[in-house]
Amino acid sequence: MKEKRETVYVKAERNSVCRNPQIKIQDVMSVQCADPVICAGVKNKTLYTFKKDEKHKKKRIEVFSILKVIEMIQADFPEVEVVSYGEQDFVVEYVAAPAAPKWLEWVKLAAIIVVIFLGSAFTIMAFNNDVSVGEVFDRFYGQVMGTKKGNVTELEVFYCLGLAVGILVFFNHIGKKKITSDPTPIQVEMRKYEKDVDTAFIENAGRKGHEHDVS
Repeated sequence: MKEKRETVYVKAERNSVCRNPQIKIQDVMSVQCADPVICAGVKNKTLYTFKKDEKHKKKRIEVFSILKVIEMIQADFPEVEVVSYGEQDFVVEYVAAPAAPKWLEWVKLAAIIVVIFLGSAFTIMAFNNDVSVGEVFDRFYGQVMGTKKGNVTELEVFYCLGLAVGILVFFNHIGKKKITSDPTPIQVEMRKYEKDVDTAFIENAGRKGHEHDVS
């Protein structure tokens, strides 16, 4: 009777960021096997090593095919069967530069806040001017109250409050706390952007022949 082969299950993430130039399989994907020895061997197998002479680059990217990973695993463990439940092609980013100092992060944050605040204020004012919100308020106030509207009335006050509340509800964020457990629109758009960037890296690597794939 033929002996049953061990099965190794792997699940690769679409994008993995590593700070160690020696990339092991466990750094970029999950590995599961009933045999703990085989599982440990697969996890600790070196997938790729970034060269030291390229250290001047802050970030380097390599694209891999899951078939290349399967080939490497079966080279050491020819008796196992490898089953993939993750991505068929995935991106590995190596970030060699250390994290930026805390004060620099605060400076960047302050700059972003100023830019967003001024940009948002300009956009709101431009929109109000385009749709003539001031004239609408004047006519609405005159029809309801029967008198001419002053400089600042309840309409402007509640309009500003409603605008602020609407922005907070839409972006689902108040300070560090989220209103609901749902991802914010910014998080959704960022994930879409990251997915598009990874897809572009994978397709470009495939076209240029730079992807780590089987021969």
